[in-house]
Amino acid sequence: MSFVKVLKCRECGREYPVKLLAGCEDCFGPLEVDYHYDAIADVLTRDVIASRPKSIWKYRELLPLESDPVVGLSTGATPLVRAERLGRKLGIDNLYLKNDAVNSPTLSFKDRVSAVAINKALEFKLEAVGCASTGNLANSVAANAAAAGLPSFILIPDNLEHSKVVATSIYGARLITVKGNYDAVNRLCSQIVDRYPWGFVNVNLRPFYAEGSKTMGYEIAEQLGWRAPDAIVIPMAGGSLIGKVYKGLKELQKIGLLKDSTVSRLYGAQAAGCNPIIDAVKRGTREIRPVKPNTIAKSLAIGNPADGYYAAGLIPESGGWAEDATDPEIVEGIQLLAETEGIFTETAGGVTIAVTKKLLQQGRIKSGDLTVLAITGNGLKTLDALPLETLQAIEPKLAAFEEALGGIYHVA
Repeated sequence: MSFVKVLKCRECGREYPVKLLAGCEDCFGPLEVDYHYDAIADVLTRDVIASRPKSIWKYRELLPLESDPVVGLSTGATPLVRAERLGRKLGIDNLYLKNDAVNSPTLSFKDRVSAVAINKALEFKLEAVGCASTGNLANSVAANAAAAGLPSFILIPDNLEHSKVVATSIYGARLITVKGNYDAVNRLCSQIVDRYPWGFVNVNLRPFYAEGSKTMGYEIAEQLGWRAPDAIVIPMAGGSLIGKVYKGLKELQKIGLLKDSTVSRLYGAQAAGCNPIIDAVKRGTREIRPVKPNTIAKSLAIGNPADGYYAAGLIPESGGWAEDATDPEIVEGIQLLAETEGIFTETAGGVTIAVTKKLLQQGRIKSGDLTVLAITGNGLKTLDALPLETLQAIEPKLAAFEEALGGIYHVA
């Protein structure tokens, strides 16, 4: 049973029945799924959620499917890790990591959104699916489309990391590289869906696709004992994740599952080489000035973010802030997380760590705040961004070993 009420334009408020639609036909604003929350509150309790298998589908009444999911059955339920060692380095007493670097099936938070989108494509009986992507979504759509038996057409910028290209093509997707950045790729995808009877997850399936991101917020609250953290730091590309995590927390509050009367302060993180949302927040406006991306954080390299307008408004409204990180700071962030918590994150996670450090130095996050950092992808995806140390082989002798260490080694 579906609890979806309508699709609703975020700008003019016009309502639409549930159908394949990229945007409002009146004002061209983005559409969002609205639900029968009173009915959901009657059936979705903490006990019901706890009794279900661990995946995003624990919260299925708050997701836009009309039938049982076919793919993505193991997606979600990623660990919320208490990060004491990293917290001591940064100066946070109560720090947690939401670790989607181990999400299923392709090791990023995009598995949440593609699982919802591909299942919706099956409900719409679409001939094929596709996406524009900076890498993680490409991996995830290709994998879930293969599991669903759907052909997939994946369009990516021509400068994407080799590891992400391999991790997409392995699933048999039709992979097409496009000259230019993500924004050029996305414009082409919008033209494709006008001509072909396909579902591009971040174009005409976007209202449904974006709902998958809410499940990160649901899980954080449940894993904290049904409370919202004081602060959440989230990396931003298109700007959708930060808004959907907030929507998820507000929905839990609306149906009576959240203990708190208020929800979290939101902190957005971007790379300095692609920071249009941070720029808008710091200028005190929602107006996004598009930029040409130039950063190692290619998964965040969207110069004209689709949800940037909404993210730039929501961040200060929540009491939060936004900050960016340079490429060297991003690499330092990756290294710091790995050395303190044994978690290897991609460049987006390095952005999150580096920005959190700055937010603490600025006093925008306090040491006593219950803080959650969103780690959205696995470091194996962005090996090209890291410096490679040249190793020298030694003779298989103890003396050679100790010489390599610079003398006899003693643990301090």
